[in-house]
Amino acid sequence: MAETQVHYGPSSRTLEHDARRIHDDKPVSPGSIAIGVVIGRMSEFFDFFVYGLASVLVFPQLVFPFAPDRLTATLYSFAIFSLAFLARPVGSVVFMTIDRLYGRGTKLTIALFLLGGSTASIAFLPGYNVIGYWSIALLALFRLGQGFALGGAWDGLASLLALNAPERHRGWYAMIPQLGAPIGFALASTLFGFFIANLSNDDFLSWGWRYPFFVAFAINVVALFARLRLVMTKEFGTLLEQHELEAAPIVDVLRIHGRDILIGAFVPLASFAMFHLVTIFPLGWMSLYGSQPLGTFMVVQIIGAAVGIVAIIASGLIADRIGRRGQLAVCAVLIAIFSFIGPMLIAAGDTGQDAFVIIGFGVLGLSFGQATGSISSRFGRGYRYTGAAFTSDLAWLVGAGFAPLVALGLSSRFGLPFVGYYLLSGAICTLAALAFSKALEQRE
Repeated sequence: MAETQVHYGPSSRTLEHDARRIHDDKPVSPGSIAIGVVIGRMSEFFDFFVYGLASVLVFPQLVFPFAPDRLTATLYSFAIFSLAFLARPVGSVVFMTIDRLYGRGTKLTIALFLLGGSTASIAFLPGYNVIGYWSIALLALFRLGQGFALGGAWDGLASLLALNAPERHRGWYAMIPQLGAPIGFALASTLFGFFIANLSNDDFLSWGWRYPFFVAFAINVVALFARLRLVMTKEFGTLLEQHELEAAPIVDVLRIHGRDILIGAFVPLASFAMFHLVTIFPLGWMSLYGSQPLGTFMVVQIIGAAVGIVAIIASGLIADRIGRRGQLAVCAVLIAIFSFIGPMLIAAGDTGQDAFVIIGFGVLGLSFGQATGSISSRFGRGYRYTGAAFTSDLAWLVGAGFAPLVALGLSSRFGLPFVGYYLLSGAICTLAALAFSKALEQRE
């Protein structure tokens, strides 16, 4: 793991080291770590959900007005939505190198300013009617910037929280970072819902939709300071010195833990596949085929996010009783059952569609609460940080990146049951990966 580090520019390592010495007598509590982790994750998911909601509410009309119908325009929009998940692994590779050469603080500062800047830049995006195909090119560029930056936003703080967790409460501490997802979604939905409810459609498409993208930059600045505060702590520095949170070359990680990365990417697949099927996809379906106002439906989604928060908290309690692997297996079965029930709910009218969202968020929360904690369990010291980051990137790419595009494309062409088949495939992959992982552990 030792390697010669040559610094070609300013590094944050000295500043981080000095800060840890200053705060050496002020240990940070798990509660403070938890707050910083939640703020960091919330900011990431807020950026992505602001974009995801705009992929339904704005971009089909603003960027793709030339499409023959609204369905085709939404599919085009979802195609660009997927670009971020392709860029994320590339971002991880590049930013891991920055981490090794210049320090964790430098890496996070660049990544979060790029993430916030890419998101805020979308607020200034001219429509297709103004600049033609350049509007599509710029949207794709900013979306790639979001994904690339998110690859560098992996800070190791969730691992810091887990490694400081009591032995019998690791499931509880593993679920804490996951709370950022429903909080970020609820905040993004509230902002969009407010403007949809209080503006005419013309005003919303002209300027109202841009405000949530402005807010994203401010949230990222707050999140950056929250993260840097924890990176400067003695506890983080100790784990860094012990190689627990050290950035390793991706080539070395793939050579030693390639099989673990592959298995780890498929373990949370059911949860990640369902992630966008209860957030972005139903809003897209409602905008095309639903009868209730989108503002009303977004209120239902906010209620669903609240249910998801409760379910994530419950997942920590359950995992500490039956184990994380058992928790994920049970939830994969629940997702498989939901894959048959969900399409029937969507087809049942307004009440059924509302039930799809609320029940779906509950099932998602139980599964998602432990999904990320399962990713780093098989990596050895010195490889855990980089291995967990790259595994998470691949899991999001395979499980969630194309979910809205595939689900809407299949359901509009072949019928809603194909949404269930797509979700069922994710549940089967999770159960197979869990079984394979257990078999490998027994063999070892």
